[in-house]
Amino acid sequence: MLAALLKSGESAQVVDVESLVAGTWGGTGPWCERTGPYLRQTVSRARTALSSDIAKSTEYAARSAPAVAALSPAARADVLERASRLAAGHRSGLARLLALELGKPVKDGGGEIDRVADTFAVCAAEARRIGGETLPIAGWARGVGDTAFTHRAPLGVALAITPFNAPANLLAHKLGASFAAGNTTIVKGPPQAPATTTAIVALLLEAGMPTEAVQLLHGDGEVGAALCAAPEVAAISFTGSSATGNAVARAAGAKRLVLELGGNAATLVCEDADIVEAATACARTGFSNSGQSCISVQRVYVHRSRYPEFLDALREAVGRLRVGDPLDAATDVASMVDETAAQRVVDWAAAASRDGAQILCGGTREGATAAPTVVAGPPADARVVTEEIFGALVAVLPYDDFDTVIADLNAGRYGLQAGLFTHDIRRIVTAWRELQVGGLVVGGTSNYRLDHVPFGGVKDSGFGRETPRSMIDDFTSVKTLTLRSLSVWGTQTTTPQKGPK
Repeated sequence: MLAALLKSGESAQVVDVESLVAGTWGGTGPWCERTGPYLRQTVSRARTALSSDIAKSTEYAARSAPAVAALSPAARADVLERASRLAAGHRSGLARLLALELGKPVKDGGGEIDRVADTFAVCAAEARRIGGETLPIAGWARGVGDTAFTHRAPLGVALAITPFNAPANLLAHKLGASFAAGNTTIVKGPPQAPATTTAIVALLLEAGMPTEAVQLLHGDGEVGAALCAAPEVAAISFTGSSATGNAVARAAGAKRLVLELGGNAATLVCEDADIVEAATACARTGFSNSGQSCISVQRVYVHRSRYPEFLDALREAVGRLRVGDPLDAATDVASMVDETAAQRVVDWAAAASRDGAQILCGGTREGATAAPTVVAGPPADARVVTEEIFGALVAVLPYDDFDTVIADLNAGRYGLQAGLFTHDIRRIVTAWRELQVGGLVVGGTSNYRLDHVPFGGVKDSGFGRETPRSMIDDFTSVKTLTLRSLSVWGTQTTTPQKGPK
C-alpha cells in the first residue's frame, strides 16, 4: 500500500485509497474525490465509510484491545522506532503527497515529515518509560502493614480524528502515543488528505504495527460523530475547529477527551525588540502553510514607538516570500486548502479595510492561492482580530502599555499560544504569568512548536496537552494494587516509650 501511494505521488496519477477495517483494506462505500487546490486536478479518491464499516471497526477494536495491550512496551517502542526511520527514508515522497493533496510547499511538507520521524521516535522513548509508583501508604496509621503500587493500564480503544493542515504529524502524535500506551486505535482522517493519512497508517504497518492495533476510516463529520458516540471507544483525541470540538464533546459523552482546537494567536513586539528579526520571523511563520495553523501568527501587537518601523520591515520581508507551485522547492507560499478558504482571506481583509484598516500587501487571490496579506491598524472588533482566519493574513496593531495589551489579549475567546519579542525579564515573567494561553514563546512568534514539549490551550482553544508523554497519560488509566498484611515498610505502629533513667 505504501509503495503504491508514493508511486502515485511521483507520477501525479489519481490514487484510490480504501478503508482499513478489521485487518483488511477495502470497503463498499461511495468514492469521494480530492481535488488538489493548486493544479485543480483530482489527486486521490477515498472510500467513504458506511455505517456497517463503523460497526465492524468498533467491534473489531474491542476484540483486539487485549492483544495489543499484551505487547510489551519494548515491542511497541521497536515498531515506533522503525516507523521513525521509514518516515525519514520516505521524506520526499510523503512531502510530495502533501503538496499534491493540500498545496503545501514541499519545503514545508518535508519539514512536517521530519517532525513525523521525530514524533515516532519520542513516542518510542515514552513507551519505554511507562511505569508506576510504590505508594507511601505506611505514612498513615491505617496503611501500616500493607503495600500499594500503581501502574498505567491501556484504556482499550482510542479514536484519533485528525485535521487537514498537518495530517501526517498530528496523526503521528495521536496514533503513535495511543499505540505506545498499548491501545488499539481507530483513525478518522481528514477528507482533504486521504492519501497522506493512508500513507502514514501503511508506513506503521510496514514497520511492524499489528493490524489489530489500527483501523482507518474515511469520511465526513457524520462518520466522525458516529465513531465518537460508539460505546467501545474509551478515549478521543481531536484536532480541529472549536465548533467541531464542541460537537465531538457532545457526541462523545462521558469519554476521555483531548481537544486541540482553534486560535487566533498573537505575537507581542516590545520597544526593545530587534525589529528586523521580529518582522522577518512574523513573515516567515505567519505565512508558512498559507497561515493554516492554529498557532500561525494572525495578530502582531507592536509598541507604538516602533510601529512604523515594524510595518516597513514586515512589508519588505513578506515581499521576499516566493509564491507559486508547491512542488517547487523554492516556493514559500502556495495554495490554501480550497478556493473558499482563499476567498475568506480576501473578504476579511476587505472588511477590515472598509472599517479603516490599511492593506499593506495582498488582499487578492488566484484560485486557491491567497496572496500573503498584511492588514495594518484594524479596529479591535474586526474579524481579523477577534476570530480565527486560518489563512494567509497577518493583522498588525499598535499598543501603548504592556499591561493593557496583555488584558486586551486575555479578553478574547482563544488561548492557545503567544509569542513575545523583548529582552526585559520582568515582561517575560509577567507575560508568562498573566497571559491566558497554553504556551508562550520568547524570542520567537506564536508559531513554534517542539513535538516533545506539552502543547495545548485554554478557553475555546481546548484542553489536554498533545505531546507523547501527556497523551500517554490521557490514553491510560491508573490501576492500583494493594497487598494486605504484606509490607515493605516498618510495621510497628507506636513509638516505644522509655522510662526515666
